[in-house]
Amino acid sequence: MNLSFKTALSGAAMLFTTLFAPAQFAQAEEPSSTQAQIEQSGTLRVGMSTFAPWAMRDKQGALIGFEIDVARRLATDNGWQVEFVPTAWDGIIPSLLAKKYDVIIGGLTITPEREKSVRFTQAYSHSGVQLAAASTLAKEKKTVADFNQRGVILAVRRGASPVQVAKAHFPKATLRQFDDESQVFQEVLNGRAHGALSSSPKPEQEALRHPDALFMPFAKPLAEGSEGFALRKGDDALAEQFNEWIAARQADGWLKARHDYWFKSLAWEAQVANP
Repeated sequence: MNLSFKTALSGAAMLFTTLFAPAQFAQAEEPSSTQAQIEQSGTLRVGMSTFAPWAMRDKQGALIGFEIDVARRLATDNGWQVEFVPTAWDGIIPSLLAKKYDVIIGGLTITPEREKSVRFTQAYSHSGVQLAAASTLAKEKKTVADFNQRGVILAVRRGASPVQVAKAHFPKATLRQFDDESQVFQEVLNGRAHGALSSSPKPEQEALRHPDALFMPFAKPLAEGSEGFALRKGDDALAEQFNEWIAARQADGWLKARHDYWFKSLAWEAQVANP
């Protein structure tokens, strides 16, 4: 190799370094993952939607509920603060993908369709979908076939898994969809719908609160499901960190104790203005 060729080669190498080093440096400065961003900020941003007893406001306006307990304990155990981002249910996954928060902890049922968009953790809760029926409009209805009739009106929360359950079991019925869970049951209590579909224990608890207006026609859930934390695709390390936490809280009984408090009792109702 002669001297002039060596000089040209050295100059080319220097030019390559000059052109590409700044881009490499800028890339290294960006956070590598959601996990790194959480550790850097010290705050876990949680997307959720209010529906009892998963998440709701107490008489002072503070958030309480099963999901609120879970998110706060998760953050505390990892040395983070927690920031709740209330979000309309039908926009909860799009808002996660838009990076408006780091994780959804909001009673989100794990489904194959949702797994196309998000990375779920292992299940931390198990629930089902049930129907609470109007004692007046539906007093003679006892079977799925009775409710799967033209002229039957069923209320559901827009974007929630009970919508798909309703379409599968009651394709002939008319669905009325609402953004808020309380509106779903109010439609039945006001005599404008034959029944309301929702994740347990909401139907059972509403039937207990309004024994003269509502009844449970089915002994078993129309569908059973499991809830997981939802993260963006690629946040595998964070998902595994959360999986370890879920396993630990299942092993020590904490998750079951909090679930039983919120789902198997009405002891919390005095804290809430409109449960």
